[in-house]
Amino acid sequence: MKKRLFFGVLIIFVAWSFTSCENLFQKCKLCKTVTYENGVVINETDEVEYCGADLIKKEATPPVTIGNITTKVECH
Repeated sequence: MKKRLFFGVLIIFVAWSFTSCENLFQKCKLCKTVTYENGVVINETDEVEYCGADLIKKEATPPVTIGNITTKVECH
């Protein structure tokens, strides 16, 4: 019984460790800041690659609108 319990815990731990490593190392995107005026692009920055926590932070950045000009981060 102890061997089965140990084996079950081991399988769960291995599955969890592979999943967490996959998310840290493979989730990367290219992001750029784009400025729109009335829905038309008027300026954009060069794309930069972000991964992991930096990517989450970048994607969580809300758009900023002043008058009819909106600046936002776009990632793909």
